[in-house]
Amino acid sequence: MTKTPQQRLLTLAQLSNSVGDGAYYTTSALYFTQVVGLAPARVGLGLTIGWAVGSLAGLPLGRLADRRGPRGTAVLLALATGLAVASFTLVRGFLPFVLTACAYAAAQSGLAAARQALLAKLVPAGERTGLLARLQSTLNAGLAVGAALGGLALHAGTRTAYLTVFVADAVSFLVCALLLVALPRVAPGPVRPRGGLGVLRDRPYTVVALLNTVLLLRLPLLSLVLPLWITERTGAPAWLVSALFVLNTAAVTLFQVRAARGVTGLGSATRALRQSGWVMCAACAVFALSAGGSARVAAGVLVVGAVLQVAAEMGQSAGSWQLSFDLAPADRVGEYQGLFGTGVTVARTLGPLVLTALLLEWGTPGWLLLGGLILGASYAMGPAARWAAAGREGEPGGLGGARPARVGRPSEAC
Repeated sequence: MTKTPQQRLLTLAQLSNSVGDGAYYTTSALYFTQVVGLAPARVGLGLTIGWAVGSLAGLPLGRLADRRGPRGTAVLLALATGLAVASFTLVRGFLPFVLTACAYAAAQSGLAAARQALLAKLVPAGERTGLLARLQSTLNAGLAVGAALGGLALHAGTRTAYLTVFVADAVSFLVCALLLVALPRVAPGPVRPRGGLGVLRDRPYTVVALLNTVLLLRLPLLSLVLPLWITERTGAPAWLVSALFVLNTAAVTLFQVRAARGVTGLGSATRALRQSGWVMCAACAVFALSAGGSARVAAGVLVVGAVLQVAAEMGQSAGSWQLSFDLAPADRVGEYQGLFGTGVTVARTLGPLVLTALLLEWGTPGWLLLGGLILGASYAMGPAARWAAAGREGEPGGLGGARPARVGRPSEAC
């Protein structure tokens, strides 16, 4: 796929804030506990509250992008995210921390929905999944660079080093906003009224979004569950946690575009999801086999499981992206993406609680249950997507809904 100037700007905007986020994610927990002085349990509670609020905010902010224009909304939310990150440097107690975490998560969730709506306006339907794959590769590369920069701050271990990371992350969102401003103005189109509940009245799409949330239960595996599993239930060395993270990041950076290449419509998307379900089920079974045994055997088994897991991740991502756009009406992409995006925040909020209990306490049966649950959800996506598609066929814009974007005059609101 040949990238247009608009697609390059979207990619650079993704790279900018992902580098800042990579540094922030690496250092934030230690900053809040060691510098601000919050107890770890309070940090966890505050972040959980923040992301819960963020998951609720994505839908109305996505609706705002549909009504007021996705570019202007995305720019404002990028600035709001940067301001929230900068505000963390002023936090000295639990209540200000919770309020700032809520503002940060809400702005992030809304920004994701607005950017998806902007992409839908600027990029033809047949090119969206391929571009999203490029953006995902860029995201992983940026996070890796940011994590390395965050590692320097951790090595220094000073308040100044931590504050530098937060300021750099805030600046990265300012750069993101400037790049988004350089994109063409896209005038908001007419939005057909759907009643107070909006997208939630679209039961087929809501079911698809719920099934996608089940598939996203894989998200806490690499960051939380596998590190605990490796140190508590296997003889593998603790440094393998870092190696598996690098493996995952590098694989997505290098191969996500290739994995998404064959996903071009509803049929190929549901096939990709079924295939990824089988691969993820196999990954869970392999991870279960790593318990006990020698360190070398456990390490080898875990690497095989991680390879299967990242392959499933790339297939699931590509299939879900395609469905999330193809099943949304053309005039409500932001609102629908706001709902679909809540799957990420719900999985990251509830996933750690569910998966630690399921896998660390149940062991092998828990891994097999998780694999079966994901496989079942991947197969249920087919009927759910066809149900949702049947409801789209009579609507203006049809499936995948994208009419050519109407570029606004300078005087038009965006």
